[in-house]
Amino acid sequence: MLRRALAAALLTLVLAPCAAGGPLPLTTRLANALAVPGAPARLSGAVAVDLASGTTLFERNANLALAPASNEKLVVTYAAFVELGPAYRFRTQVVGTGHLDGAVWRGNIVLKGFGDPTLTSLRLLRLATLLARKGVHRVAGRVLGDDTWFDARRTAPGWKPSFYLDECAPISALVVDGGAYQQHVARQPALAAAALFRLMLRKRGITTGPVGIGRASPAAAVLAETASQPLGDVIRSIDVTSDNLGAEMLLKTIGAEAGSGGTTAAGLAVAVRDLRVAGVPLQGVRLADGSGLSLDDRLTARALTTLLFAVWQNSELRRPFFVSLPVAGISGTLKDRMQRRPARGVVHAKTGTTDIATALAGYVGDRYAFAVLDNGHPVSWWASRKAQDRFATALAATS
Repeated sequence: MLRRALAAALLTLVLAPCAAGGPLPLTTRLANALAVPGAPARLSGAVAVDLASGTTLFERNANLALAPASNEKLVVTYAAFVELGPAYRFRTQVVGTGHLDGAVWRGNIVLKGFGDPTLTSLRLLRLATLLARKGVHRVAGRVLGDDTWFDARRTAPGWKPSFYLDECAPISALVVDGGAYQQHVARQPALAAAALFRLMLRKRGITTGPVGIGRASPAAAVLAETASQPLGDVIRSIDVTSDNLGAEMLLKTIGAEAGSGGTTAAGLAVAVRDLRVAGVPLQGVRLADGSGLSLDDRLTARALTTLLFAVWQNSELRRPFFVSLPVAGISGTLKDRMQRRPARGVVHAKTGTTDIATALAGYVGDRYAFAVLDNGHPVSWWASRKAQDRFATALAATS
């Protein structure tokens, strides 16, 4: 109770007018907002930008390279929208090597993934339904899973060993149900996907041989295909919940579609190129993965706000990017933060949390872009989040 009372008193001071009767300057209110015990200034960076003019209204350690946690996903979100477009859809195919002999497919069938982070068992059932409608009652060969659209690396550089499985399922181009299989995380996602697909085939009366992992022949016939929702919807589901696996799959998709291949490095090379074109200052920026789990990731508050301002100026990307972010007091990782006005429903921002970093960056209505990054060894989650929320709330009070 005492802690809550102190927090309320501090927030009142941030928003209250000065003794002379006029409001405190915005820069003063923002500086006061960041003054939370346990959130040291030397390990944090903050910037606020006017969206109408691009003018920097406040900055503190704006160019300090800091671990961004899941604010890394903002970079991947931007690159995905630029390179793939909001209407892009992830596809998953069933291809066959062989031929149909009456009701029997003579050969193997292959479930080939193209990086869809939203693929579910239900959509596999729909694929099985399509095969049944083609008259297939039995597959004489095997059911294979093909995830060669991406490389075979299941983690990203700079991850703690504990992040694998605990924070992110194995990265693959063929993942079903977020990597869950028989109430555990599948270490071989393509094999698990093939097993789930065989189960769906049986539900539609199609018997098959055993499952396995394989590579579809380029000459194989496409027997059935399913597509995800548009990219804008997929990214919203990733960013609102801060889905690590989805972000890593998205990054590799960028590499596969617009770079040199389905690898983390290829995706990051495209993302860096896009940042440079957007005029984002890259000094102090180091990108190692798509989710922000990597201990090697570094961003600056200035880089983030420059990126957010560039998005705001882009009429095609502004809306899908904006609605992909959690909303204060309402949705996702901000549902339990800033639950009162003036911030509630007005602040749209991406959160970030690891043992060494917390972050909050996004928009305050249509008036401000902002970023606050806090680091520590470990970082104080309570103090840093309080400072971030107070900073955004101070902006919301003038929006």
